[in-house]
Amino acid sequence: MAAARLVKLRNRDPEPALAPAPVDERPGGFAVGAARWARRLLVGGLLMVLLVVGGTAVRVWQVARIDNYTRADAIVVLGAAQYDGTPSSVFQARLDQAHKLFQKGVAPMIVTVGGKQLGDNYTEAASGKIYLKDLGVPAERILAVETGSDTLQSVEAVSKALLARGKSSVVLVSDPWHSLRTRTMARDAGLSAWTAPVRTGPAVYTRESQAHGIFRETFALLWYQLTHYSADFTYTAEQ
Repeated sequence: MAAARLVKLRNRDPEPALAPAPVDERPGGFAVGAARWARRLLVGGLLMVLLVVGGTAVRVWQVARIDNYTRADAIVVLGAAQYDGTPSSVFQARLDQAHKLFQKGVAPMIVTVGGKQLGDNYTEAASGKIYLKDLGVPAERILAVETGSDTLQSVEAVSKALLARGKSSVVLVSDPWHSLRTRTMARDAGLSAWTAPVRTGPAVYTRESQAHGIFRETFALLWYQLTHYSADFTYTAEQ
C-alpha cells in the first residue's frame, strides 16, 4: 500500500512555476517615462501662466473702460512728467480730466501727487496745482502731496494725507490702462477708490499705444500682486 501511494505521488503533475514579472526591455524605459511626465508638467505650467496673464490683461482692459463719476471726498490725479513747472502732455490730459470732474461736482477737492527728479525746480504735485489754478480751480480746493516717485509711493502718500483729514473716498484719474493697478493699490492702502480715466492724450492716441499700455500694466499689476512693490514705466520726453 505504501508502494502504491509512492507511485501516485510520483505520477502527480508538477505545480506550475510562477511567471517572472514583466521587464521593460526598451532602452531607458524609466527615463522615457520621467521625461514624458516632465513635459506634461511643463505644458501644464505654461498653460496656467497663460491663463493668469490672459485673465489679468482682460481685467486691465475691462477696468480701463469704466468711467465712475460717483461722488467722493477727493479727485486724485496721478502724477507724470513735468518740465520746469509745465506738465507734459500725458500729465495735462490727466489734469484736464480732473478739472472736468471737479466742475461736474464729483468731489469738492483735487489732490495732485508726485515728487521731483534730481535737479528739478518743481514737483509733479506743485506743477499740477499751478496748472489747475490757471484753469480756475481755487487754491484752497487743491491739495498738493509733493512726494512719491512711483505709483505705489504716490498712492500711499495720498492715502496717509487724506485719512489724516478724515477723508477716505477717492476718484482716481490716470491713463485707462493704469486704472486697475492704481485702484488696487488705493484699496490696499485703506481708501474706497474707483476710477474715471482720461480719454484723450498720448496714452490713447493709437491702437499701438493702447496695446502697449495693456501689455505693460498687465505685468506691472502681476508684479505688484506677487511682491507688493511697484513696477512703473516712464514715458518718453516727447509725450
